[in-house]
Amino acid sequence: MRSLEHYQQRLPEWRWRLRQRCIPLIRWETQYLAAIQDHTRSPVLDSYFAITANLGTHTFYMIGLPVLFWCGWTSIGRAFVHVLALGVIVTGYFKDLLCLPRPLSPPLRRITMSGTAALEYGFPSTHSTNAMSVAVYMFILLHSETFDLDPSVRLVFECVLCWFALTLMVGRLYCGMHGFLDVGVGGFVGVVLALSEAAYGEWFDLLLYSSSYQLLPVIVFVACALIRVHPEPADDCPCFDDSVAFAGVMIGVECGNWLYARSGWASDFPAPATVPFDLHKLGWFKVVARIAFGVASVIAWRGLMKPVLLRCLPPVFRVIERLGLSLPRRFFIQASQYEKVPSPLKDDEVLPSVSKISSMMSSLRQPRRRAVSVGPQSVADAFEVLAYHEHKRSQSSGSGTSNRPKQNGVLGDLPESFRTGSLSSSNSTGVFDVDASEPSLRIHRLIKFARAAESPIDISDDGGRQFEAAGPDEKHSSKASTEIVSIVMKPRVRYDVEVVTKLIVYAGIGFVSVYVDPIVFEYIGLGVPR
Repeated sequence: MRSLEHYQQRLPEWRWRLRQRCIPLIRWETQYLAAIQDHTRSPVLDSYFAITANLGTHTFYMIGLPVLFWCGWTSIGRAFVHVLALGVIVTGYFKDLLCLPRPLSPPLRRITMSGTAALEYGFPSTHSTNAMSVAVYMFILLHSETFDLDPSVRLVFECVLCWFALTLMVGRLYCGMHGFLDVGVGGFVGVVLALSEAAYGEWFDLLLYSSSYQLLPVIVFVACALIRVHPEPADDCPCFDDSVAFAGVMIGVECGNWLYARSGWASDFPAPATVPFDLHKLGWFKVVARIAFGVASVIAWRGLMKPVLLRCLPPVFRVIERLGLSLPRRFFIQASQYEKVPSPLKDDEVLPSVSKISSMMSSLRQPRRRAVSVGPQSVADAFEVLAYHEHKRSQSSGSGTSNRPKQNGVLGDLPESFRTGSLSSSNSTGVFDVDASEPSLRIHRLIKFARAAESPIDISDDGGRQFEAAGPDEKHSSKASTEIVSIVMKPRVRYDVEVVTKLIVYAGIGFVSVYVDPIVFEYIGLGVPR
């Protein structure tokens, strides 16, 4: 399979044709993104945008959202759950539908503190969607009757919201993680979600809390249906996992809020299912203790339920599979093909485990040592490099020029030290780049081997775990295949039970946060005195 045919053979024709129409724009804007990086990069900006990018991550929202409920901002918390969950699901849907790569690296250098962000497709930008949905919704709320603020105070909040949105969106361009199309469409999706929540959110809450339990199964069904219709990607992409996690959170929050509103502990002001909160009566110590206990309970729930479900669900899935009722997805191994799920399973980047917290803190202390990389980081990146190289070579061949790429081609985009083999940890501007041992620096060898092989690299259907080469020159093809394996981050083995496990675990996180914790607060002395 030629690299140019990889997506043609893996996608339905209409999806492939739509992707082909978008690819030229992705490649065209890369040169301008590279120019922006060349003229603006500095150590201070590298650190600033790498750190502030964490404000748009799933982990930040997953930890921050429960705090809104525990501190009495239930209506805002529910609105954020709606726009953020739908934002992740919608952008993940289009990422896996179109399979559009991130801007090419090189010439771009990717600046990120996330170990898996680069494994996702690029279009549209989830960071931009989340940033715009939160900023626009809060901007609307600041001008509503809910917030009676002094104009100067309102202006301060508006400036903070503008800083938040612009920092995240401009940062995606500066960091080389997204292009103008990714950020623009992502921001547009966020605006639409925010306006929809502002227009219909109150109506939905009224419908939910004034009805009996019949609406809850509808919510569960819709969330599960969104998971089921999520398109199969051509490569192993973690977007589906994020969508499952946030669909679970939405289920847990809606069901938990509905029950809490009827528990007798909740306040109906300013919205149903509001957790009673009064800073003057509680004091800062109890507020901090309430948040610490809530975060600990969420982590404890995840740490307890995840291994239990991964142990108990495989036998159930084998029975379902024998009955012919299983719904397998590409890149997920069915239960009949494995004995048990290994433990610990490194599958979750939405909410990190306790063991990962220390390494995350280390990354925050030394962000630049870890943040910058050059070269393909995923299978999609590798195929885009090869496809772009073949595209440039075919253009040169068609014009009667040499097949050797010009200096502004793929190899020309690499620093001179990369092309000559003398690797350095800094560039001409003095900005720290990457450790010389970084595997992605061997991209020039990949291109050399891909050139030498008469038929470019092929990949098997297991999502990148096994690579094969095709063509008459087996020696060169084998070298090319080996090289691409050493460059990209190989996807891990994924098990069918992970989908249901993630859905239950994250539904439980939402349920514990909005129902269990507020009631426990009352029993352990962290509730508002009545």
